[in-house]
Amino acid sequence: MALDRWIALVLLGVCMAYGYAAWFTMDDSLAPFMQRNPIWPSTFPKVLSALGILTCLVILSGVEKGEAKIGDIDYRRLGDYKIGQAGLLLALMAVYALALRPVGFLVSTSGFLILGSVILGERRWILMIVIAALATGIVWYLVQQVLGIYLRPLPWALGG
Repeated sequence: MALDRWIALVLLGVCMAYGYAAWFTMDDSLAPFMQRNPIWPSTFPKVLSALGILTCLVILSGVEKGEAKIGDIDYRRLGDYKIGQAGLLLALMAVYALALRPVGFLVSTSGFLILGSVILGERRWILMIVIAALATGIVWYLVQQVLGIYLRPLPWALGG
């Protein structure tokens, strides 16, 4: 079996476990007034798990493939791919998740976007910094002010 099908098989198991949690365990602890709402907190996880299962089944069945084309992943040549970049991005994601609370949303998200684009090869520093700052500020404003969800914007030492 090809590498993409093995990955799809693993993701199918993850999506099924996630779907089980979304369909059968998340709604048990809802308050009575929320049980009459048309959209529950578990609605998005339910849709996400169903789409994930459907996508994995399409990949496992091989419907999306016609013939092997140039650009398909060859598991015998994994050293030829940019595994280092992928590993660095995964490590950066873990550092971002750990730094989000102590460093604050604005600093950690901007840093994540800038360092992520550096890892991927972007070298226009001014453009990177401006886009990261704008994107971070807009997301923070929407979550904080529009949705009303508190995000610590700055580290606690700076008044966050």
